Amino acid sequence: MSDEKPVGPAVLRTLAMPKDTNIAGDIFGGWVLSQMDIAGGVLAAERARGRVATVAVDAMKFIAPVKVGDVLSIYGEVARVGNTSLSIALEAWSERDRGRSAHKVTEGVFVFVALDEVGQPQQIAAS
Repeated sequence: MSDEKPVGPAVLRTLAMPKDTNIAGDIFGGWVLSQMDIAGGVLAAERARGRVATVAVDAMKFIAPVKVGDVLSIYGEVARVGNTSLSIALEAWSERDRGRSAHKVTEGVFVFVALDEVGQPQQIAAS
């Protein structure tokens, strides 16, 4: 394992399956991005204390491929809170060989907006 540590706590863990591969046998980047969006939404909704929607993905960086059978873990933390939006810093880490090796495969910043019950932006409460 690397000496580098993930940012924030683990938010989501999932298994990369054959149905998620491209022709080269690597997991599609879009699948990884979708897992990160789910994890970011969990953190954003917790902090906003309600419904959120993804409005942007900033600084997405694919570092290494994910392989079939890897356990993909998404780590994250709230990076910024504005009036109605918040940014979540996320990292995806891949574990291989039954957890004997782990490395960062993707990182990015996802921006969410807090929504009220009719889908309009709403103020985020102070923590």
